[in-house]
Amino acid sequence: MTLELSRSLLYLDDITVSFDGFKALNALSLLIEPGEMRAIIGPNGAGKTTMMDVITGKTRPDEGSAMFAGRHDLTSMDEARIANLGIGRKFQKPTVFESHTVWDNLLLALKDSRGVFGTLFSSTSASQKEAIEELLETVHLTDASMAMAANLSHGQKQWLEIGMLLAQDPQLLLVDEPVAGMTDAETAQTAQLLRKINETRSVVVVEHDMTFVRDLDVKVTVLHEGSVLADGSLDHISSNERVIEVYLGR
Repeated sequence: MTLELSRSLLYLDDITVSFDGFKALNALSLLIEPGEMRAIIGPNGAGKTTMMDVITGKTRPDEGSAMFAGRHDLTSMDEARIANLGIGRKFQKPTVFESHTVWDNLLLALKDSRGVFGTLFSSTSASQKEAIEELLETVHLTDASMAMAANLSHGQKQWLEIGMLLAQDPQLLLVDEPVAGMTDAETAQTAQLLRKINETRSVVVVEHDMTFVRDLDVKVTVLHEGSVLADGSLDHISSNERVIEVYLGR
């Protein structure tokens, strides 16, 4: 086992994915360490979504390896098994149970949930209540715990879905464009939220909002044509002539 693989939480090595001859990923390699937060940026079609699909088992790569925690081969597993390993994914559009309260959404998402009927129509244990209260505080929704999810703002729905993923206790959280459509205040709160989450787990954030990426203050990886074009601090990649040409502009 290589040193890089042994110290990584997520290790992608020479991942290639083709669709009808088009290489969505082209020998992509990426390493995420335990406790790291990484921002992934790049133009449309750069391979960001396909990369997330490979990590979560939605897409099988044509070539390359994808390892989790140094020993789990993600390319041999289905989506459910990968989720159970400890990888949670949040898509751009929030998916919550709009006809239920914020509290019930989190209750249903808890890792030890017994299904919708069994969960909602049985007594909530002290440990479940404690877990939900902690999640509510983390995602800034304590005051909205009894609100119907349908009545939340767009930003609050994004936070609720993040809370529902946290209820599954993932080691790695994949977050796709979390601040799209948010107000400036919600965007700033989301950066704070993700930094808080990053205290206890690794986070990969795909995002286009450079102000938000700067607020995260983490290492940035730029994808282009299915490969890593550059990585480093936002200041470092912002001065890269090739990154400016293909993505940031002048």
